[in-house]
Amino acid sequence: MLNLLGESTRYCDGVSRRSFLSMGTLAVGGLTLPKLLAAERSAAASNKSVIMVYLSGGQSHQDTFDLKPNAPKEVRGEFNPIDSSLPGLQVGELLPHMSKVMHHCNLIRSVVGQRDEHTSFQNLTGYPMNQSLREGRPNFGSVVAKVQGPTNPVTPPFVDLFPTMKHRPYNSSGAGYLGSAFNQVKADGEDLASMKLRYIDASRFSNRKQLLTQFDEFRRDVDTRQVGDVEENYQRAFEVLTSSRLVDAMDVEKEDPKLRERYGKGSRSHLGDGAPAWNDQLLVARRLVEAGVRVVTVAYGFWDTHGTNFKSLKQRLPAFDKGISALIEDIHNRRMDKDTTVIVWDEFGRTPKITKNAGRDHWAPVNYALLTGGGMPTGQVIGSTDKNAGYAATRPVDYRDILATLYHNMGIDLSNLIRDATERPVRILPEQARPVRELIAVS
Repeated sequence: MLNLLGESTRYCDGVSRRSFLSMGTLAVGGLTLPKLLAAERSAAASNKSVIMVYLSGGQSHQDTFDLKPNAPKEVRGEFNPIDSSLPGLQVGELLPHMSKVMHHCNLIRSVVGQRDEHTSFQNLTGYPMNQSLREGRPNFGSVVAKVQGPTNPVTPPFVDLFPTMKHRPYNSSGAGYLGSAFNQVKADGEDLASMKLRYIDASRFSNRKQLLTQFDEFRRDVDTRQVGDVEENYQRAFEVLTSSRLVDAMDVEKEDPKLRERYGKGSRSHLGDGAPAWNDQLLVARRLVEAGVRVVTVAYGFWDTHGTNFKSLKQRLPAFDKGISALIEDIHNRRMDKDTTVIVWDEFGRTPKITKNAGRDHWAPVNYALLTGGGMPTGQVIGSTDKNAGYAATRPVDYRDILATLYHNMGIDLSNLIRDATERPVRILPEQARPVRELIAVS
């Protein structure tokens, strides 16, 4: 038996790399690979995907997508609104690139239900941090991995691009009660690096393939059609065993330089105790989805602007504006918008009243979320806030309803229970969570 990797570690679909990358069963007539390929064909029938961009720290909605130019000075702040490509919608002046793609987007201005806590748990699991930890609530991507599995044998269903942030509650949660088999592949650790077949000599593969070719020639005299099937399976086996698809997807150097320039590079340096504003990871997210990943989570920037809110936004919004707008534009230009959803959101908004330090504090009563793609109708502004952007005035949308929408548009029926690692049936979200009717994907 030819073992391609050393230690036995596990894929996020529960298959160990040692057993997955062993040649013993591939060199005999009774292949186990066809079962894997059949599973791949079945999974490929559902090719929906989600790129979730989490803005660590809570971005100021009053200075980006819900400006109030007629509010008192201590509320409206320093920035002026500009018109966008969606008639009647204005955004902040520091978002000129976003203003040109808003016709592709759905803007929810009335997100409610979040708690004042500096964590990613509400966005990723649909539950506050303490409840998530106590009950083992799984990450959105882990649920998708459990229910829908991988789209192909060499690409995991869930890749997490979150860096390891200094403020621990910002960091991405795992599979919880679903079990470690459905944890994400984390791109900032050994998970991703080990997926590249670094320990195999190419000549050994070549020699092994020659032996299998001779075996096929012998079998051809017995049953041409059957051996034809075997040949196809062997060919696919070698594709699986030599694939570096995920690693290749991470290599943005392979992209057109003009497209990389459109995204902007940002910086890998962390901001505060949150995430970096690193635009390459937005491009990587698109490449991963093209490679077959179902869910990609991205942590972007640091928006906890208790002091010097306007100075910080002047420094940080230009990179956000360029990167997020490029991702939206790229998804639509590549005609991925029917199947790929992009969502941009965070844990809460900021206070209507500006502090004495020219900042805005935490504000849980209302927030915004931006969505595009996924087959949704676009060009909608859902809900509104009062004159100070402090509370939902019309059409309040619970943040769990947004997660319910993502699940629904992925083809996951929330009325069905999923089973945890002990086979206990569990609801994914609370029973009252419902998809946002305006955002139901058009089939």
